[in-house]
Amino acid sequence: MAFKRMFDAVEFHEGEPMRVITSGVPSIPGNSVYEMEEWLSKNDDQVRKLMLREPRGIPATCANLIVPAKDPRAVAGYIIMEQTEYPMMSGGNTIAVATALLETGLVPMTEPVSEFNLEAPAGLIHIKADCDHGKVTNVTFKNVPAFPVYLDKEIEVPHLGKVTVDIAWGGMFYTCIDATQFGLHLTPENGGEIAKISSLVTTAAKEQLPVAHPDYPGVGITLSMMHEPSDDPDVYMKSANWYPSGKVDFDKPETWKGALDRGVCGTGTCALMAIEHAKGRLKLNEPFVNEGLLGIRFEGRAIEDTELHGQKAIVPTISGHGWIYGYSKWVLDEDDPFTEGFKIGDIW
Repeated sequence: MAFKRMFDAVEFHEGEPMRVITSGVPSIPGNSVYEMEEWLSKNDDQVRKLMLREPRGIPATCANLIVPAKDPRAVAGYIIMEQTEYPMMSGGNTIAVATALLETGLVPMTEPVSEFNLEAPAGLIHIKADCDHGKVTNVTFKNVPAFPVYLDKEIEVPHLGKVTVDIAWGGMFYTCIDATQFGLHLTPENGGEIAKISSLVTTAAKEQLPVAHPDYPGVGITLSMMHEPSDDPDVYMKSANWYPSGKVDFDKPETWKGALDRGVCGTGTCALMAIEHAKGRLKLNEPFVNEGLLGIRFEGRAIEDTELHGQKAIVPTISGHGWIYGYSKWVLDEDDPFTEGFKIGDIW
């Protein structure tokens, strides 16, 4: 047997499949994980495509590449990879990385609580993991500042008409959409309609509402959080996170799709908290429980007000957990013609 590439990975999910790649990539240049991510995206994007596309992934698959931290305060770094981009930060993926590092012993576990820092492309992320009998039972992380950019902004969406949205940063830029505008309930059975509407609204928002992060040039709107009120008094709101699996074309209905987060979406939850706090509906340190399509919940809190380059923001935390479901070794055979995986339009 002869292989061009070989990767070891921990398979994790919190609803969403999140692969944690622990070996198989040569050293990556850069003075920060952000610089390493930028280098990888320009020079070895094969890793992302190979590990996320078929036959090794589905549209909902995410992956994280463990790299040496450049910040001396962090025990490890991680580069987040999704179907169309390299996010600066991801909540579910952070929980996946923390859990995988602890439960495999790559980071020593201390019971009942393990505390350490990780370095994401977005910067230093503090982790507090509750641990019991060798298992991680909950992960809380302190995220980068989250802030709204547009509140209650009306946009014109082809095929839908006027739609009101909020835009906020929670580690990525999100188009936040109130599902009650469409009489739509956020259930797994409505996944097709949720994806269709989300794809159209998010694409229109990208065209009509310019955004810019002062620390990450060129990062724009890429995802959405559709949300609705919950009947459960313990849940602040329900949500469905959409992200593209390809280019959305208003003139081609077959492109009005994408993937829905099977989990909750931690950075999207931070964006929603920033919006709710800015609108005066969420107080500091008030629990913000967000429930995803499968009933999985993350708890967020806006722990303090802050500013980012003059922009009013919050410092958010997210708590949640998930499960390791496998350990894998992935290879690329030297004769395999699909050196970057493949996609077919039935589900992509």
